[in-house]
Amino acid sequence: MNDHGLFCPGRKLRLFFCDHYPFHLPPGHKFPLAKYGKLRTELRHDESFDLQPATRAEPADILQVHSAEYVERFLEGTLAPTVMRRIGFPWSKELVDRTLASVGGTLSATKVALERGFAGTLAGGTHHAYRQEGSGFCVFNDIAVALQWARAHAGIERALIIDLDVHQGDGTAAIFQGDPGVFTLSLHGERNFPFRKQQSVVDVPLPDGTGDEAYLAALHAVLLHARDFRPEIVFFQAGVDTLETDRLGRLSLTREGLARRESCVYEFVSELGVPLVQTLGGGYSDPIELTVDAHAQSFRIAARFFYR
Repeated sequence: MNDHGLFCPGRKLRLFFCDHYPFHLPPGHKFPLAKYGKLRTELRHDESFDLQPATRAEPADILQVHSAEYVERFLEGTLAPTVMRRIGFPWSKELVDRTLASVGGTLSATKVALERGFAGTLAGGTHHAYRQEGSGFCVFNDIAVALQWARAHAGIERALIIDLDVHQGDGTAAIFQGDPGVFTLSLHGERNFPFRKQQSVVDVPLPDGTGDEAYLAALHAVLLHARDFRPEIVFFQAGVDTLETDRLGRLSLTREGLARRESCVYEFVSELGVPLVQTLGGGYSDPIELTVDAHAQSFRIAARFFYR
């Protein structure tokens, strides 16, 4: 336990879910919508976790990151068809509710993490959203919104974003580019989406088929670099599309390698003694149960570090 009372033994890890706001996609759509409910089902009887429904974020918080015109047009359903195609979802009122709840879950997790040391969301990690547009199944950038809330309301001056999704966090990098108070770190597939990369503080582009050992060596090296930044909070985008079973990932991590990745991050943050906010990120394995298992494994490893 550090001087601020974080990481208290015996306190369940609070995780927020947003699948109680359902929305529908056309048959054959490649977004793995089913994983969110399946993950909640997988974790609901685990004594390490306190699962809570996310509430919808207020537009005022989202406006601290995103342009007023973009936010208003999305909420009203008046975005141009080309903009919605770039996002990848058909617009609906149900999508609006789900999007606001996804951001709200990350905001709530941030508030709890600042008090308890760790909290997470069974959604979020929507790192392809830029200030004025969405992309790649990402409407609003939940981590950016939560980080700006922490700056405005909790006095946070230095925040670290560890983005380990197989796809670069291009929207996050663009939003915070040149911001001295935010360290953006991204390990991602060099030949994967997005094909026009942005500049994070540290980018580690990895070739297809990287595998466990090379990946973990790269991660250890960049975390050492990030430690010098002395962050006061860490946001972890814990995408599991790096798995060898993932349809879109191609980095070829095993389930065991992914477990070592998570342990590396949790050990790093534990040594820093600062709050950690974890979001879900991507995962597209077939069958989807392999993705659900990987996400569940991640939170269960977190419990070994933050719930004893």
